[in-house]
Amino acid sequence: MVSGADGQVNEVVVHSDAAEQTPKPISAGSTDAEELEKYVAIREELYKKAKEFNSKILGFETAIRRPYFHARPLNVAELENWHNYLDFIESEGDLNKVVKLYERCLIACASYPEYWIRYVLCMEASGSMDLADNALARATQVFVKRQPEIHLFAARFKEQNGDIPGARAAYQLVHNEISPGFLEAIIKHANMERRLGKLEDAFSLYEQAIAIEKGKEHSQTLPMMYAQYSRFSYLVSGNAEKAREILIGALDQVQLSKPFLEAIIYFETILPPPKQIGYLESSVDKFIAPNSDGSAADREDVSSIFLEFLSLFGDAQSIKKAEDRHAKLFLPRRPMSDSRKRYAEDFLSSDKMKLARSYSSDPSPGQSLMSAYPNAQNQWPAGYGAQPQTWPSTTQAQTWTPGYSQQAAYGAYSSYGSNYATPQVPTSVPQSAGYGAYPTTYPVQTFPQQSFAVPTAGTMLTPAQQPAAAVPQTTYYGTY
Repeated sequence: MVSGADGQVNEVVVHSDAAEQTPKPISAGSTDAEELEKYVAIREELYKKAKEFNSKILGFETAIRRPYFHARPLNVAELENWHNYLDFIESEGDLNKVVKLYERCLIACASYPEYWIRYVLCMEASGSMDLADNALARATQVFVKRQPEIHLFAARFKEQNGDIPGARAAYQLVHNEISPGFLEAIIKHANMERRLGKLEDAFSLYEQAIAIEKGKEHSQTLPMMYAQYSRFSYLVSGNAEKAREILIGALDQVQLSKPFLEAIIYFETILPPPKQIGYLESSVDKFIAPNSDGSAADREDVSSIFLEFLSLFGDAQSIKKAEDRHAKLFLPRRPMSDSRKRYAEDFLSSDKMKLARSYSSDPSPGQSLMSAYPNAQNQWPAGYGAQPQTWPSTTQAQTWTPGYSQQAAYGAYSSYGSNYATPQVPTSVPQSAGYGAYPTTYPVQTFPQQSFAVPTAGTMLTPAQQPAAAVPQTTYYGTY
């Protein structure tokens, strides 16, 4: 009984274990299938996103013709493509993708400061100052270190982030090594010193730069440097007399030019009254003189600007004097292009009036094509009805000059008169027989192209025997 019971118990135990272990493989299999299904669904979603993103950037990637660095400049289309590509990636908001694309871009565009500047600003906007400083250091020390604009940007960037000594060092690098006398660098450096409250340092920057430029022969920067210094002095300190003294002293030191005179005329307009017109009038009079170095267009522009200034701040006598001088120097000198155009229009209109008087009747169907060329070409079909045709032999050159030079110049080449400084008027030719004597309804005759042999008397056709052409001949009319 015990053994039986034990066997029974054992049997029950065995069945109980089997009952517990049987569902486990089924449960594990179902769990693996669910996990696999989830995994596949996630991967499919990633694949769809990647495929969609790839379709968006495919156009940008295709437009990248040169992904490597080369000293040869990139064309405009490639540079614009990089900007558009960066705009798109930045709009996606993924910083990792943005950094990777900028690094790719700066391989091909390493010589362009605007991409380095954009990279630094983008990293600053995203809060990654380490990446911004790293990119700026690479640009200013390695890749575009000889270009002043990157150093001016570095100075402004360092000033905005509190690194004043670094900003001053960047400006001094431009003044001393990169581009001495660079006006933009001087203006920005002086403005920074003004923001820091050091006006004397700002004034000394202008004075030192002017002293250096005075030592150069025919300096192109010196006039505008004087103008900027005068303007800066007035706007910052409010001392109008000092600003005007700077300009008056500059007139003896610089060569007069249109930009400089425009600057001082404009500056005088913003100064408080009374206006001092005397030094402006003498300078303008000297510049617009016919024997000055300025071009005719620049001299006329300066005279017009000064007239506008006088109309605001001058008196009647000064305005009359300036207007008389302007009229004497510039009004008789009309642009040559306008005179050519006006002459061509008059020439064409007079020729059209002659044609309208000579050909007042409507053309016949046979003359529909010939009516478009009434001057030179209609003399050919009209002349063949009055006398026998005599073609030159094949060995003799064809001479079209007598019939062409007299009348074709009116219609076919009348527009050429506008291409020369002194157009020539064609000599008048008696046209009593060329226009009025021949009937305008005579049918147009075609000429065979195969042979130019002289026809015999037996083969000559009278006007009544000549067949009318279905299509008018255009070989000798449309090509001239």
